[in-house]
Formats: sequence, C-alpha cells, structure tokens
Amino acid sequence: MELCLRAQTPDGLSDEQLKQGILSMLAGRPAKRVLIIPPDFTRFFSKAGFITNVCYHHYAALGAQVDILPALGTHVPVTRAQAAEMFGDVPFELFLTHNWRTDVVRLGELSAEYMQSITENLWQEPVSVEVNRRIMDESYDLILSPGQVVPHEVIGMANHSKNLFVGVGGSDMINKSHMVGAVYGMERMMGKDHTPVRQMFDTALERYLKDRPILFLLTVTTAPGGVIRTHGLFAGAERDALEAAIALAQQKNIDFVERGLKKCVVYLDPKEFKSTWLGNKAIYRTRMAMADGGELIVLAPGVERFGEDEAVDKLIRKYGYCGRLKVLELFKANADLRENMGAAAHLIHGSSDGRFNITYAVKDITKEEIGGVCFTPADYEETAKRYDPEKLAYGYNTLPDGEEIFFIPNPALGLWIDKERFNR
Repeated sequence: MELCLRAQTPDGLSDEQLKQGILSMLAGRPAKRVLIIPPDFTRFFSKAGFITNVCYHHYAALGAQVDILPALGTHVPVTRAQAAEMFGDVPFELFLTHNWRTDVVRLGELSAEYMQSITENLWQEPVSVEVNRRIMDESYDLILSPGQVVPHEVIGMANHSKNLFVGVGGSDMINKSHMVGAVYGMERMMGKDHTPVRQMFDTALERYLKDRPILFLLTVTTAPGGVIRTHGLFAGAERDALEAAIALAQQKNIDFVERGLKKCVVYLDPKEFKSTWLGNKAIYRTRMAMADGGELIVLAPGVERFGEDEAVDKLIRKYGYCGRLKVLELFKANADLRENMGAAAHLIHGSSDGRFNITYAVKDITKEEIGGVCFTPADYEETAKRYDPEKLAYGYNTLPDGEEIFFIPNPALGLWIDKERFNR
C-alpha cells in the first residue's frame, strides 16, 4: 500500500489532509498521459470527485494530458451540471463517455470450470473479460481509479477492480457478474470480501491487467446530514489497499439494528436517484433488516423511470420485480432476459420475495406503472407529508400518533442488518 490515511476524529479527514496525502504519493509518479476513471454522479458522496480534481490539477500543471473516463457501467452519461458539482473546475471537455456495448476490447475469459469452482457449481458458463479500449492504450503511462468501498449487493463490497470490469467493462461481464451475484444470493455476500463476484474480478485483474499502470485510490465515507465525512483513504496497486478499506467500511457503513424493522422509510435524493435501477438500493441495503410482514416505504421524488438504459427499462416494465423464483423461471423461458442478464439479476435484487411490502412514492411515474412492476404505489406529496424527510432523524422515530418508524436518508452509503436474524 502506498498511501494509508485514517481519520483521527469522527469528523473525518479534511480536504487539505486528503490533498497533501495524494500529492505526496503522486510526487514520485511522473506521467505524460493520464487516464482517471472515477465513479459517476451516482457515487457523489464517495469524495472521488475531489480526488479526481486534485489529480487532474497536479498532472495538468506538469504538462501532462489528462482524460477523465467516468465508470458509468450501464448508467447514463455525466451531464455538464453534474460534472461541475462533483468534480469542480475540471474542464468538461476532458470527460469521455463509456459505452458498455461497443467501446470495449476482449482480453480473454473466465472458464466455465473456474466459474463452477467459485460458485459452488451454481454458475456453469464462461465469462468474457472486456474493458474499455483506453485501459489497454499503452500511450497512457498512468491510470488512476478513485472510488468508494461500501457494502454492495452484487459483489459484497464495492470498488477496486469492480470499477474497471463493471464501471468501464463490457456487456458479458456486467450481465453475468450481476446474475452470478443474484444466483449465489446477495444476502450471503453483502458487506463481505472474497465473494464469488469479487473473485471473478480479482482473477481477471491478475490475469489481464497486471502489467497496466493502474493505481487505486479507495475512500471510506459516510454522509450524516448530507455532509461527507472521509474516514479513510487507501491507495496502491496491490490488494492490501482494498482490504484495509473493506475493514474500515465494515465498521463505518454497516448498521446492526436491534430487531427487525416493521416500518422503514428511505429517502432518495432527487439529484442522485432518477430510476428504480439506482433507487432500489433502498431495497438491497435494508432487506436484511426488514421484519417479515414489514413495510419499506421509498420516498423517491426524483425517480422518473425504471431503467437507466432504454432497453432495460422496457424489460423492467415487461416483467416487473416479481420475485427470485419467478424471475428465474422467466429467465429460462425468454430470450430477451437471457440476453440481458444484468436486468434479470436486477429484477431478483429488487423484490422482497413476498417477505415484506415495498411501497414506492414518486412524482413522475403513474401509480399504474408502479403497480405494474409489482410495487405498491403511493402519492409522493401525501406520503412525504406524513413521513417528512426534513423532520425525521436518522434511525428510530416516533410519530405524533405513536407510530414507530426507522428512517434512512441515503441508502447508498450503508447496509442495515437485523442483529437477531444475523445471529440466528
């Protein structure tokens, strides 16, 4: 590990501490052409925007060419306004757009036998390893990959090699890695290292990218009240940076509740969440805390569509979040789902499998459309009047009429688990 910064106070590392730490590390890394691969706006609270800004100015001042390739995965491109808010004064003209369907090169594959060995024989197909062609462009003599390590529904703990093989990866890896995670079981993986999906990416990194000049800059953050607190920054080319970040994120980003939640209200910031594809983090991150028969209410004022991608949006509308077993049945019977495994996995992740009710309160999707994808629709204004996100505090709240709820203002930054269920 080349850089290890840990906050000594609950307020986290200051911007100046982050900047000086990054600059001290980069001082020994001259480069003429630099590619930075930060997360997109959906990871606004990662602090990766600030880190990208520091790295850009350092190398631009030395006369290097710097390109910014946001790790979009299947998300929509970063807008000019989003870039300004997240990355500061980095020129928007430097931002490149990754196309996960066409803008990749194939490096090799993970064999069917290998996939069987890491998934307890639950997955029996090979996986093609693809990345954005710029990663393999040898004119780049430094590739920087900043991002946040946080519990994640597909891989266990986000970032590191995931930023490459999903964030700027190709369709086969994106689709199959998501499906592997869904088949293996997200509740077996969330918050953990060394999951089958993490093993996929680790192996692909070692086999195909070990000779590329890639440096990971990994943050651990929380955002109480919307204010980012950076608890650690771990950087290096080796896996020990990831392991240190995971250990800290397991302390900072996992919240054990004392009992199953009968009613949980989650607020989705309209600047960050425009689709259920992203907004369903409200479901993924709370499902291990929800009581059987409970209700999850998602306040989603900015959600205006289901998929980030038009084709995926159509599939979500067609099949809905109808439960794991039903989706697997539909997956076997329908070519459009088999050709879009990521969408099929998303449908599995977004269902409670009938264990608890999911109510979505939105402004810009009709109640009929919400009901059509197997959620319970609710009027946003009416629901937000009762569960006012401006008045609720994080955690347990008791309303004037005596109703007890658990409120989460941003599900993307954590994982909630029922301690009783976990211990059982």
